[in-house]
Amino acid sequence: MAELEGRCMCGAVTVRATAGAPILRACHCDMCRRWTSSMFMTVPTDPETIKVEGPVRTYRSSEWAERAFCETCGSAIWYKTVDDQVRNLAAGLFDNAAGNTLKLEFYADRIPTGYALSGEHRRLSQAECLELFAPKDEAGDQS
Repeated sequence: MAELEGRCMCGAVTVRATAGAPILRACHCDMCRRWTSSMFMTVPTDPETIKVEGPVRTYRSSEWAERAFCETCGSAIWYKTVDDQVRNLAAGLFDNAAGNTLKLEFYADRIPTGYALSGEHRRLSQAECLELFAPKDEAGDQS
């Protein structure tokens, strides 16, 4: 797999990782839209190879997620699920989004009426995303 090198807008944070599947994922949940002013797009990488240097700050945005950004310029760096500690790196860190192609949209039923992504790819609803990612209590219900 290819080695990826990326950086935030000001260059204070640098990221290196081994590329994962050559796909892009877009999330349209309310938090991602507020964080980015549109959607948050990620590039899959091998979690064991991620190396981040520079002034990164994190924010625990929900029971199951943390978001990271450059302390200097505010660029999004990653979205991390706290249970498994998987960091999903922002596609914007890498030139040409690492050359990847959009394959998956999260919260596709929450897309504002002002835009839509074209093409054939998988689109998951809010309910489907919650079923996949939201923590479940001991009875199996989502908390």
